[in-house]
Amino acid sequence: MSRKLTDWIVYIMARIAICAIQALPMRTCESAAKLVAWLATDVLSLRGKTTLSNLEKAYPELTAAERRDICRRMWVHLVVMICEIAHLPRRMHRTNWRRYITIRDESGVVECLLDPRPRVMVTGHFGNFEMAGYVSGLLGFPTYTIVRPLDNVYLNDYLARFRGATGQFVLPKVGSADDVQRVLDAGEIIALLCDQHAGPKGCWVEFFEQPTSSHKAVALFPLSTRAPLLCIYGMRTGAPMHFEIGSPGWLDPDSDEEGDHDVRSVTRWYFERLEETVRRSPEQYWWVHRIWRGEPPKRALNQLRKERERRAA
Repeated sequence: MSRKLTDWIVYIMARIAICAIQALPMRTCESAAKLVAWLATDVLSLRGKTTLSNLEKAYPELTAAERRDICRRMWVHLVVMICEIAHLPRRMHRTNWRRYITIRDESGVVECLLDPRPRVMVTGHFGNFEMAGYVSGLLGFPTYTIVRPLDNVYLNDYLARFRGATGQFVLPKVGSADDVQRVLDAGEIIALLCDQHAGPKGCWVEFFEQPTSSHKAVALFPLSTRAPLLCIYGMRTGAPMHFEIGSPGWLDPDSDEEGDHDVRSVTRWYFERLEETVRRSPEQYWWVHRIWRGEPPKRALNQLRKERERRAA
């Protein structure tokens, strides 16, 4: 069977599943998510080694049972998130979005989004970040999101249509440097996930007191264009389809009050904001992905050690 035919069959199966999800009430979807979470955690142990290892690094003070409980609730969150994405286009519109969304510090977030300069918006694998991008376009703030295309071209096109339905435009992670520069020159918003591992040559900072490598481009965008950097999140609050969108802070490279910035200080800043957000609701973070990989190079390790000593002093 050819790769193209296999991808098409997977796409058709995914569309059938989405149709089934859309036909179900969210209460039923949530009940199904709890069953899937039990199977994933207690029966099949899907990504169990990676997930529990990540949680042990982030929360060493918790017991094994408490970390397993977070793991189980994380799987509930991931399944409910998929169901919410399937329901979003049919249930949330420009006239009723306040029924589902609460914006924390609304004036501050809007002030940053209305800045005439280009803006860089960062988030992590936390909450329902697909919903946040969808709602941003719905409210009249279109974004250009940098993502890695899916290997399945049919699913990739379908997801791109979902993201673009309200004005969220997708730029490929590789080969879009010129497009990104044109977007920033035009004063638009670039959005990206900041917690993707960048390998030994990335910028090493601490996340939950563990060394992690981040792509330097995330910090270079605001530094090279003097664009405000807005850290944003979209988390579920209680029942499915009810969210809080907010920002734990934003950094302005032109602000004299914040001093000089470099790639390292900016990277450290947004990882601190992300950690602050994740600690509010740890089960809504994607502990299944390997944010901590390998050891930092000797130079980066020395920098981290010095920073830790300064904080302790």
